[in-house]
Amino acid sequence: MQLGDLFDPSFRARRDQVALEVDDPHGGAETLTFGGLDARANRMARALAARGVVRGDRVALQLGNSMEFVDVFLACVRLGAIFVPINVLYREREVAHILGDAEPRLTVTSEEHLALVSGSRASIGIEALAAEAAAASDEPVRVPLDGDDPLAIVYTSGTTGRSKGALLSHNNFAANTVNLLTCWRITSDDRYLAVLPLFHVHGLANGLCCALAAGCRTRLAPRFELDRAPALFETFRPTLFFGVPTIYVRLLEFPPAVAGRIGAHMRLFVSGSAPLPAHVLEAFRERFGHTILERYGMSETLMLISNPYEGERRPGTVGLPLPGVSARIERGELLVRGSNVFSGYWRNPEATAAAFTEGWFHTGDLAERSEDGWYTLRGRATDLIISGGFNVYPREVEEVLLELPGVREAAVVGAPDERRGEVPVAYVVTDAPLDAEALRAACGRALASFKVPRAFVRMDALPRNALGKVQKHLLGKDAPAGAP
Repeated sequence: MQLGDLFDPSFRARRDQVALEVDDPHGGAETLTFGGLDARANRMARALAARGVVRGDRVALQLGNSMEFVDVFLACVRLGAIFVPINVLYREREVAHILGDAEPRLTVTSEEHLALVSGSRASIGIEALAAEAAAASDEPVRVPLDGDDPLAIVYTSGTTGRSKGALLSHNNFAANTVNLLTCWRITSDDRYLAVLPLFHVHGLANGLCCALAAGCRTRLAPRFELDRAPALFETFRPTLFFGVPTIYVRLLEFPPAVAGRIGAHMRLFVSGSAPLPAHVLEAFRERFGHTILERYGMSETLMLISNPYEGERRPGTVGLPLPGVSARIERGELLVRGSNVFSGYWRNPEATAAAFTEGWFHTGDLAERSEDGWYTLRGRATDLIISGGFNVYPREVEEVLLELPGVREAAVVGAPDERRGEVPVAYVVTDAPLDAEALRAACGRALASFKVPRAFVRMDALPRNALGKVQKHLLGKDAPAGAP
């Protein structure tokens, strides 16, 4: 089975029903039926094929939430091409590494961002590609595939600062989709409000794939915007919403009357990508009348553990392993295996070998298991910072800082932040007085905005142990909370 087989029943049985609503340039929403979406996917598949894309080729896409994003993803599913989503906030340095590693047959982005993908062997603006697709036939496209065929390469940074591509198969995506449809009771009766970026597995695998397989109506927003959110909730009247803790903190700013109206038609709020503070869960339950369902997953594994839909949802825990997922704890670290777990890192056998022990994947997360089987995360074995649901690996930021004139040493740690969970803070040893604005501007030119340190602290020397290793825990405890 290939992933598209899970979507086909919706395309066939619900052809005349609305599948997708997307913002139009005039402030309204353009709607597309399942039949219309099916036809667009076939046209896009033929447009990609006309440009030489065949089974196993990589197609990189740097694009925000849009119908065109969905078109390209579905076209890759049908062609057997390997989809490579790229964060729209990434700058030239970050994009160049992904393109150099994945070597896509074709890179697609907006016309205005074509310069960012100049390192690709072939690139095209989505506007031009969409025009080619519009002129193509919508006859069905299906390439025979095996479930173990790769579907996507999702880049996730490592502690060395170099992004690694997690190779996910059709089976990985299908197992994740079936699990969530079953365990979270997602059906065609749902109305899914999608605000998470589709370039991230949270929005793509959990959100879009489940919505297409269930046949439910989806409202795709470009991003979460607090000022637009109340109207979007009240006009679309969703029953299903996925968010990160940062979003739920912002939703608590809604007036009680608005929160009450939203809660009245909602069925399920889900949180992931970063730990959800217990006090946020309790405050949300009081204001919206719903207990957020917290779960745990990774780019390499998709969803692993979840609080139950029916029954107790324990604050501070991520719940129980999903069907088909095995978990165990060794020396405090959570190890997992299952049909949802990726096969390895793209063209990186050393990293793959280091990540697995006899088929068990090392998550890098520290965890505890209660006597009745519930898992609670207790921090990370690495110094990963999760800011607003996005991963920030300090080494990558440190390397940028160390390239700057006058910066002799740099260490980046996470500081608590009420809205984003954590934010990066840089401790630097410089030859001259600290110019925080210059450092911030330099990082902004090289890195995505969420990776730019929110504060810079000058030090005479970084604390080190007897072996010369920087003792970041001594920096972290003094990191300015809620750094601006």
